Amino acid sequence: MLGDDTRVDPMPIEGLLAGYPPPIRAIAGRLRRIVKRATPDAIERVRPGWRLIGYDVPVGRRKTYFAFVAPEAEHVHLGFEYGVLMADPKGRLKGEGITKRVRWLTFRRGDPIDEPALLELVREAARVATNSPAERLAMVLDGAVEIA
Repeated sequence: MLGDDTRVDPMPIEGLLAGYPPPIRAIAGRLRRIVKRATPDAIERVRPGWRLIGYDVPVGRRKTYFAFVAPEAEHVHLGFEYGVLMADPKGRLKGEGITKRVRWLTFRRGDPIDEPALLELVREAARVATNSPAERLAMVLDGAVEIA
C-alpha cells in the first residue's frame, strides 16, 4: 500500500502516443492543441487504464472530467463525457444508442479537421461540465435531453 507521501509518476503523453503510428500521433496532437486552445485552464493527463488523454476543467475547488482524446490503431476520437447534454445543432457527435451520455467525433488519416467547429464543441463540453450535477440532472428532467 502506498503511503500518503508516495506519488506515482503520471504517464507522459508522449509515452501513451509512442505506441501509435505517426499519422495517429499527428491527429492526436492536433486535437490536443484544439482542446488546449479552447479551454486553456483545462488539466490534461493520461488516463492509462482507459488508454486516453483526459481533460478536467477546474470548477471552484473541484475538477470535472469533460473531454478526451483517444487514439486507436486506425483513428482518434475526440470525445465529451457529457456529450448527450451538449448543444449539437449540426448533429456531428456520435454515440447515440451506444452510450448513455458520452459522445464523440472520429478522425482518420486524411480526414479534414474543422478547427472552428471543434473549438465550439470543446467550449460547449466545458460549459456543460461546469454545471453542477444537479443542474445536469435538471437538463435531463426538463426534457431538454433524452437519455436512452
